[in-house]
Amino acid sequence: MAMASLARRKAYLLSRNLSNTSSEAVRYSFSLTSFSRGFASAGSDDNDVVVVGGGPGGYVAAIKAAQLGLKTTCIEKRGALGGTCLNVGCIPSKALLHSSHMYYEAKHAFSHHGVKFSDVEIDLPAMMSQKDKAVSNLTRGIEGLFKKNKVTYVKGYGKFISPSEISVDTIDGENTVVKGKNIIIATGSDVKSLPGITIDEKKIVSSTGALALQEIPKKLVVVGAGYIGLEMGSVWGRLGSEVTVVEFGPDIVPSMDSEIRKQFQRSLEKQGMKFMLKTKVVGVDTSGDGVRLTLEPASGGDQTSFEADVVLVSAGRVPFTSGLDLDKIGVEMDKGGRILVNERFSTNVSGVYAIGDVIPGPMLAHKAEEDGVACVEFLAGKVGHVDYDKVPGVVYTHPEVASVGKTEEQVKASGIAYRVGKFPFMANSRAKAIDNAEGLVKILAEKETDKILGVHIMASNAGELIHEAAIALQYDASSEDIARVCHAHPTMSEALKEAAMATYDKPIHI
Repeated sequence: MAMASLARRKAYLLSRNLSNTSSEAVRYSFSLTSFSRGFASAGSDDNDVVVVGGGPGGYVAAIKAAQLGLKTTCIEKRGALGGTCLNVGCIPSKALLHSSHMYYEAKHAFSHHGVKFSDVEIDLPAMMSQKDKAVSNLTRGIEGLFKKNKVTYVKGYGKFISPSEISVDTIDGENTVVKGKNIIIATGSDVKSLPGITIDEKKIVSSTGALALQEIPKKLVVVGAGYIGLEMGSVWGRLGSEVTVVEFGPDIVPSMDSEIRKQFQRSLEKQGMKFMLKTKVVGVDTSGDGVRLTLEPASGGDQTSFEADVVLVSAGRVPFTSGLDLDKIGVEMDKGGRILVNERFSTNVSGVYAIGDVIPGPMLAHKAEEDGVACVEFLAGKVGHVDYDKVPGVVYTHPEVASVGKTEEQVKASGIAYRVGKFPFMANSRAKAIDNAEGLVKILAEKETDKILGVHIMASNAGELIHEAAIALQYDASSEDIARVCHAHPTMSEALKEAAMATYDKPIHI
């Protein structure tokens, strides 16, 4: 079975057309017959691979490199592995999203199921403690994986001396030089700042500060209607904050399929979240007890003022390369500060590679992990592969929204004739049984071949449901392929099957 699986994977990889079709994505082209070890001639014999950065891309790359027999060192400035994602991003935010959802359900939904309370209280310190415990346990878990796989872990801030040497100012005040034949830059991203707004992590906070508020703000303004802003706005909105989202553009989550986006916004508005679209922040005054914002239409016009207790700046993220001294070794970057790499993740400097948020492509932890694995597979003389058009994205609100592949707008723009199949969870028996039937599944497929082009799901567990669709896209499946797979009953996964049936033929239950 293992040999058959490997042969199938090689055949699949050879069949892919991975030409570069987007300035926002990097394709990975390769030949199974033209490998080289990929080791730079410069450097020392100390390490085969040195990874700068211990986030999802960096620590996964380090572990995979060690598993492939390469002597590996990972350098991390934070002193705790997992990067932004584990320490102040993906993981703590999901902990608070879950805890706040439990409170919201207990207060608003449990009585519908015959479970009643005389009162429900929020213990914010306990909620934060649970979040911190989850982070701590996972961080220690990665350290354990480093030990298991014999990855050397250096705690400190690294910068390049040469293409094969990293000077590290360690967290205990010492300095050491780490040498390697191949160095992988995996330093991730940082919060994007806005002109005239200074983040103090008290009144004006980034996502990091929003994860550690010591009291529930009465009024919270979120600047930016992307994934992070909507998730953190949901947390504090459930706990009692009056949440207003200010967005410069005309839409929330502009990368989302338009039809799904509209339903998603209506759902958030029903939960009490307010939106001020096509609006920009032109002034901030923190001299009083709270924050006074000066706003005006994005196209210009009369200014208005808006008061809040806390302002969350969530206008995106930018590559983090500060202090690495990349200019000293001549690493090329684009205008957005992203490191330019080729199909093997190699920079223009021999022996120096880059992965994750510092290179073009989606700024997502799971994309960074795939970059890390593919990069070290190339270094070890194997095949690496990442298709950025098939990386799933999830907004972890309630309901969640998950997607993979193209939106309907993108399909239309490409000129491809297509069909659309949709199925609402209101017609799904499991969703109705648990009283959680908001949302739908939408599938886009090529009209002539029925090949699936994109899948979009809005549901309470969309982030779990999307992976069946991701596999389908990865192997160029048709909507009929999904429709003819037997799905267990009753499950919410059946909605995906029914949407597939609606795409190539007709659904049964609507």
